[in-house]
Amino acid sequence: MSRLLLSNAYKRKPIPSFKLHHAAKRFASKGTSQDLESSGSPAFQRAVELEKKFGANNYHPIPVVLSRGEGAYVWDVDGRRYFDFLSAYSAVNQGHCHPKIVQTLQEQSKTLTLTSRAFYNDTLGEYCQFVADYFNYPRVLPMNTGVEACYSTLKIARKWGYEVKGIPENQGRLVFAANNFWGRSFGAVSSSTDPVAYNNFGPFLPNMDIVPYDDVQALEQHFAAHADTIAAYMCEPIQGEAGVIIPSETYLQRVRQLCDKYNVLWIADEVQTGLGRTGQRLCVDWQFEINGQKNNGPDLISLGKALSGGVYPVSAALARTDEIMDVLTPGTHGSTYGGNPIACKVAMTALTVLKEEGMIENSRVLGELLLQELQKLAQEFELIECVRGKGLFCAMQIAPNHQVDAWNVCMKLRQNGLLAKPTHDDIIRLSPPLVITEQQIYECVEILRNTLKSLP
Repeated sequence: MSRLLLSNAYKRKPIPSFKLHHAAKRFASKGTSQDLESSGSPAFQRAVELEKKFGANNYHPIPVVLSRGEGAYVWDVDGRRYFDFLSAYSAVNQGHCHPKIVQTLQEQSKTLTLTSRAFYNDTLGEYCQFVADYFNYPRVLPMNTGVEACYSTLKIARKWGYEVKGIPENQGRLVFAANNFWGRSFGAVSSSTDPVAYNNFGPFLPNMDIVPYDDVQALEQHFAAHADTIAAYMCEPIQGEAGVIIPSETYLQRVRQLCDKYNVLWIADEVQTGLGRTGQRLCVDWQFEINGQKNNGPDLISLGKALSGGVYPVSAALARTDEIMDVLTPGTHGSTYGGNPIACKVAMTALTVLKEEGMIENSRVLGELLLQELQKLAQEFELIECVRGKGLFCAMQIAPNHQVDAWNVCMKLRQNGLLAKPTHDDIIRLSPPLVITEQQIYECVEILRNTLKSLP
């Protein structure tokens, strides 16, 4: 077996318990009870205790209970204000509780909320046209969550593989980049290389192949070996959950070329990277011409999170051609809530303010500033191994062999008025809402500097 290909059989070997414990550290901490006790107002304790008693224990949050948000700020139940440097994993790019988006939600909720797709409604067609024109992708499939959008693109691609490419029945393969993250469904964990995500959830879906990210040679070798049966390759333009991993400059262009060469659909997962997060409308806009005259970008794109500005679950799958989307026929795919009137109106407003209020440009300009300041911090503190970013999608990696890890740093940042969350043991994602100002960036850099100074 080629070392360049991580097959399902290879990566599904039993995992030693110590490795699972290590991998789970980013979701759990030995100091959790102490953290909670030290955070402790009655309002805080009540909220945490209710969630732990009646909810599922599938998250390990930073110990803060939030009750209000506005712009780049959030407030906890005790009235303390914080800068939000997670932005609900890029769902609130437009800032917390953007007044125009909230107003749209309120107005539409008084008129018509849900019809299902059993009937037409008076907003879905308008929404599809709006999104198609906004992104220069002619066809739109409305869904609700990011994982649904990704799942939809994969279903479309596999059906296209059988009906257009001519893949033999039940042999269609889907290829994914290692260290991907697109959700927690069976499909998502079947394509995952994260032991915490997939352990004890087998058996896994077949024909889900994994190749290293940013490795053109590995991708072409796999395409060549399975040229007649591969329907699609899905990757994030920048890997978010993996730690804001930015590929080499020509990687995505080579992906496009290889997909064309081997007649494979390229799916770009833009759930986190899209909608201004990296300083462009879509992250792929950095390298591809996608406009009214030309589109040499991905064949399918999944969108979510900031598609609603964080006030309602809205996602979508976009197709570059009619031929791709038209493999779906009545009954082959659906969603009761997908394309509901509230979602359609909210998303149109969310996209409008993103462009009209200059948030994409703000992300590009202030993202450069933030990265420059983070680079200065990396030179100043040995604790920082490296920093990286594109637009307001940045990360700081903690050097190994120190007394503190990313969780410890985030706990100190919380004490100093900035909320961020580790991804893995050693990486802190730094992604504020795109409405943040230059002055606020400098304030946050000072919080980071003072926090780093206080650590051993």
